[in-house]
Amino acid sequence: MNKVILMGRLTRDPEVRYSTAGEGQLAIARYTLAVDRRFRRDGDQQTADFIRCVAFGRSGEFAEKYFHQGTKIAVEGRIQTGSYQNKDGQTVYTTEVVVENQEFAESKASADQNANYQPQAAAPTAPAGDGFMNIPDNVDDSGLPFNF
Repeated sequence: MNKVILMGRLTRDPEVRYSTAGEGQLAIARYTLAVDRRFRRDGDQQTADFIRCVAFGRSGEFAEKYFHQGTKIAVEGRIQTGSYQNKDGQTVYTTEVVVENQEFAESKASADQNANYQPQAAAPTAPAGDGFMNIPDNVDDSGLPFNF
C-alpha cells in the first residue's frame, strides 16, 4: 500500500502549468510543504521536512486559485519516485507526493494571521526528551486512560 497523509504550510505559491496532452487542458500544480517534525534528534538543527507535491486536474486548479505561501493544508496521496538525465548527463532522482485529496487545515482567520509565514530550517525548540509528558505525583491514576 502506498498512502501518505501530510499536514504543513506551503513554502511559496504553487507553480501551475497546463498540459495540452489529450483532450483539453490539464492543470498541473507543484508546491512544497514544510512539515514540522515531531521530535528533534541530537545534533539535528532542521525541525521541518520540505516535501514536494504535485496535484493534477481539478486539484491543481483548486491549488492555483486558493493556496498561497503560508497556507496550512492537509494532503492525502501517494509517493512517486522517478529519475531523469540532467544537461550534464548525470542521473537525478526525484521523490514527490502525487496529491489525491487536499484541504485547508486551519480557519480563514488563522490563515490571515499566518499570511507572512517564513519556514525556518532551524527554529529554536525545547528539547524533546523521551517524548512523554511527566505526570505529577499528586494526580489520581484512576483518571488516566489506561491501567497497569
